[in-house]
Amino acid sequence: MRSSEVVVLGAGVIGLTTAAVLAESGITVRVLSDQPPGRTTSAIAGALWGPYFSPDPRVLTWSMRSLEDFEGISAVPGSGVAMVTGIEAGRHRFEPSDWIAKLPDFGLCDVSELPAGFRSGWRYRVPIIDMPVYLRYLADRLTELDVKIELLPRPTTDFTEIAGRGQTVVNCTGLGSRELVPDAELQPLWGQLVVMDNPGIEGFFSDYPESDSPTYFICHGDKVILGGSVIADRTDLTPDPSVGQEIIDRCVEIEPRLGEAKVIEHRVGLRPARPHVRLERVIHDGIPVIHNYGHGGSGVTLAWGCAREAASLL
Repeated sequence: MRSSEVVVLGAGVIGLTTAAVLAESGITVRVLSDQPPGRTTSAIAGALWGPYFSPDPRVLTWSMRSLEDFEGISAVPGSGVAMVTGIEAGRHRFEPSDWIAKLPDFGLCDVSELPAGFRSGWRYRVPIIDMPVYLRYLADRLTELDVKIELLPRPTTDFTEIAGRGQTVVNCTGLGSRELVPDAELQPLWGQLVVMDNPGIEGFFSDYPESDSPTYFICHGDKVILGGSVIADRTDLTPDPSVGQEIIDRCVEIEPRLGEAKVIEHRVGLRPARPHVRLERVIHDGIPVIHNYGHGGSGVTLAWGCAREAASLL
């Protein structure tokens, strides 16, 4: 491709990561978005690396590729990425998946090491990502690559609106693709997190397996992110006090020290959920478009792997 040919739509973690991969491969890129990175859904995430359950066989490959990138980024001061050891545990007898057993510092836990009521668990070392900090790191990385983030007055509703801005469009609009493409398979999944002062705990805890009421906490220095919730057919962005209290109660049951911690804020966002991630090259109204959306609650986990595959589609 000639230089200055690619427009990336979307400034969340998928869009910024894809733009970085493209720019670092020598392609001149511009990012267009109706929201700055710090106001995207990505800024609300926890975030703990971990492949979500999916019948799509590509998910694990993308996740493991992203893990390599995050390991490298964690060495960069101020990136918001840290490699930490934590515990995943279940209330029934479970065996870890093969890929889990290959993670750094993996080890099975004795029942005596687990919270009350949990019967199986394991520890491992993976990235945790402080998303507001990490998005600033990605934006700074793009600035160093001479990639500009241009804010639009409103969401793009038709690919023809940006015809002529670049030879190829990479669509990383997340939930916005529901109207832009349009894609009726893309649905919002409402989620709420609680941010609290850290009472002196480290690492992370996550219950197993996944559910609509996942229980986890992730420590980012002087604060802890508590989760979570997954609710379909709810689109308001107003925090729900009852949901927040349920999250706190579940986490306090596992880590009693959280019961004395101060609540800093509640975060609410809409995950862009789809039966499968859409990552493919198509033609829309004569315009080459590479779709990279529909990552649900695992946009961070999949970002680098998907970005590299999107780049290969050019």
